[in-house]
Amino acid sequence: MSRTFHIRTFGCQMNEHDSERIAGLLVADGLEPAASAESADVIVFNTCCIRENADNKLYGELGRLKSHLESRPGTTVAVAGCLAQKDRELIRQRAPHVDVVFGTHNLERAPALLRVAERSGPVVEILDVPAQPRTDGPPETPGAPAAAAQSQRSAPHSAWVTVQVGCDNSCAFCIVPSVRGKEVSRPFDRLVAEVTALAQTGVSEVTLLGQNVNSYGRDLTHRRPLFAELLRAVGSVDGIRRVRYTSPHPKDLRPETMAAMAETPAVCEHLHLPLQSGSNRVLVAMRRGYTAERYLARLAAARALIPDLAVTTDIIVGFPGETEDDFADTLSVTAEAAYDSAYTFIFSPRPGTRAAEMTDRFVDPDVIAERFERLRVVVERSALARHRARVGRVEEVLVEGPSKRDPAVRTGRTRQNKLVHFVPDTDGGPPVGAYVKVVVTGAAPHHLTGELVTERLRVAVGHA
Repeated sequence: MSRTFHIRTFGCQMNEHDSERIAGLLVADGLEPAASAESADVIVFNTCCIRENADNKLYGELGRLKSHLESRPGTTVAVAGCLAQKDRELIRQRAPHVDVVFGTHNLERAPALLRVAERSGPVVEILDVPAQPRTDGPPETPGAPAAAAQSQRSAPHSAWVTVQVGCDNSCAFCIVPSVRGKEVSRPFDRLVAEVTALAQTGVSEVTLLGQNVNSYGRDLTHRRPLFAELLRAVGSVDGIRRVRYTSPHPKDLRPETMAAMAETPAVCEHLHLPLQSGSNRVLVAMRRGYTAERYLARLAAARALIPDLAVTTDIIVGFPGETEDDFADTLSVTAEAAYDSAYTFIFSPRPGTRAAEMTDRFVDPDVIAERFERLRVVVERSALARHRARVGRVEEVLVEGPSKRDPAVRTGRTRQNKLVHFVPDTDGGPPVGAYVKVVVTGAAPHHLTGELVTERLRVAVGHA
């Protein structure tokens, strides 16, 4: 009987895609997916370290796992990803029952490292630079592992495509450059070929991933970014109906990128544009490279050029030295931007970053909590208003499957990446990966509700 594995993923879309790649490598090495960690012979934690609570979550999981291992000897435990890259040998010091530790630069070594651990005992292997070019698709260099072509995607109709790894920015709060390294772009033609191959397998939606996708290609063309051309090329691949991307940096959002979004039908009308703070003083301390005024001007330009654009953002509350006036500026910019939704975070000091050294300027936790709640109110007010404006509209929805709360309800995403809950017209409902028309009947801050457009409804909403 084949050995089995289970992967638990923490963090961002890049981590999710890395987990798909690890899964593909393990399957190619003869392992089979297990339904749960409890039933697996190999347990892999693919980790995040962007905030302190991600560290705590991982070490908490490892602590709880110890008793399980006593009842299931022979289970191999691996820790991978950003936290592994950061903590290295510390992981085994805190959790000696971990057998393998590997970082962000040597995912392709996962099967080999697991075999070493099973044969010779625990192993920690962290590289400070990638061992070879990233191989999300078929091998890009002779000798690259073919297994990387077989990422185990969770949805057959949708795929992540990594266009770039690493980051050359120096944001004061961010640990990403130290764990992901400098920006490295994958070859342009290689990316288009990968998307073409995905489309031929039935993928209709791709999401382009990078720590700063706006700067894609600068390292390939002596500082001339290629992201706009990449959007157009990927959007032109036969069979691809939706192209998304994340994450951009406001200082690098260029007019040609906005033009490519507006002029390429497959590119979705959704822009995730991290604000982080609305205070110019705080933005300088964060080393973000733009002002609130410049941010709003670029946002206005994008909305003027791209009809029906949905905009989401990231905002940090309680950056060291943030005053009440600074936070008032953040509330003001947030209200003016009128976001469709926002990911709001409490500042978390990360080791090795400039912000972590500003201990004398840390904001009182009670003050941060109060500000966080005030920000939530502003964000949800604009989100609800923008969602209510969509009531009565017919939306194209890509079906993702049954609702987690009610299996009788289906969920899907609009082109603007809005979550829609709707009741199917049959017991089976439209299949996962289908594109359907849904008339929006209700709105909440974080989702829409609707009804599948049948022939009866087509007449009612004017779409006979």
